[in-house]
Amino acid sequence: MRDKISEYAAVEAAAMKFVNSVAEGNSTYAKELFTEDAVLFGILDGVMERGSIERFYNNVDTVGAGDNFKARIDVLAVEETVAVVRVLEEGWGGRIDFTDFLLLLKLDGEWRCVAKAYNQNSNTIKHI
Repeated sequence: MRDKISEYAAVEAAAMKFVNSVAEGNSTYAKELFTEDAVLFGILDGVMERGSIERFYNNVDTVGAGDNFKARIDVLAVEETVAVVRVLEEGWGGRIDFTDFLLLLKLDGEWRCVAKAYNQNSNTIKHI
């Protein structure tokens, strides 16, 4: 069952921790959002990334977002205990555009992210 509109705002606020971490190049906010056992899946510059969310933290902490970084949060669904969020990113690291999908669960009354899957826009891939 679709949840109340106010719950969409709570999910958006949780996802903002993700955006703040990326924008500031500091994983501290994201560590409040993701569960310890959260997983990551995606292809970065043609190389498959999968496994622990620690890979994301490392990327955030070692590559600054850049002065022209922009992001948009779209809350796609909130169904009582599960939510799906899409985050559009432009200009991460000064060159990469991403579409991120975050899967959140409401755990002990708090929205926490258990999985992140992403797409790097093909026109921003740097072939190594």
